[in-house]
Amino acid sequence: MGGDMGQVQGKVALVTGAASGIGAACAETLAREGARVVLTDLDDPRGEAVAARIRERGGEALYLHQDVTEEARWAEVVAETERRFGGLHILVSNAGIGIIGMTVEMSLADWRRQMAVNVDGVFLSVKHAIPAMRRSGGGSVILMSSVAGLRGSAGLAGYSATKGAVRLFAKSVALECAMARDGIRVNSVHPGVIETPIWEKLPAGQGGGRNAPIDARALAAAGVPLGVPGQAQDIADGVLFLASDASRHMTGAELVIDGGMTAGRVGNLAAVRQA
Repeated sequence: MGGDMGQVQGKVALVTGAASGIGAACAETLAREGARVVLTDLDDPRGEAVAARIRERGGEALYLHQDVTEEARWAEVVAETERRFGGLHILVSNAGIGIIGMTVEMSLADWRRQMAVNVDGVFLSVKHAIPAMRRSGGGSVILMSSVAGLRGSAGLAGYSATKGAVRLFAKSVALECAMARDGIRVNSVHPGVIETPIWEKLPAGQGGGRNAPIDARALAAAGVPLGVPGQAQDIADGVLFLASDASRHMTGAELVIDGGMTAGRVGNLAAVRQA
């Protein structure tokens, strides 16, 4: 770790929702490739553990408690990042929640909570990180969307609405930064079915206690053309690409990592023709 050839050597990265799953993989991968990383989350024990793991491997990491919906905390987190590490070059706005439920059964409170974390939180991350990135001479903003931000899904209307918002927010901010010639690129990442702890956490909304854990492998077998779920590392590798200079001509783009889900359906045409 911290070798001379890291893909993001000398950069400072801020990763939200970094205590587990995709966020943890992103933080560990960026650190492995030479970035100093600030991790934030609500789950302090797990967040501290990820930061400790990075430090044990020779990386530099700082964990901070953060509710991404609180603007005052955003100002503090960005200020602390600059104070500790001298700047900010990479933002991975990954914190998010998923609430399953049919639209007519979803409470306004659940709708607003999901919007607050997934949309307001992303807006605040960008609003507060971009000035710091400009002070640092540019950087890369990576916003975590979803295949649910590219297509609809019954029972996920609220979630899809938030992830679709993130997708177009990324493009608009990308154009604002391009217009400003500030050296900041903004792209969105769209994971499909990824094997992470979020599947065990999905609340079914206030309307029902149907919150049995979802089996990502069974879900992938049924709906992912490659037949298997992705791993958090698959997403982290894409995030690393967008964070690094390897993607220097990419902005306002979508990186879809979904095992083929949005490409279409896998069907055996020969079997249909024989029928």
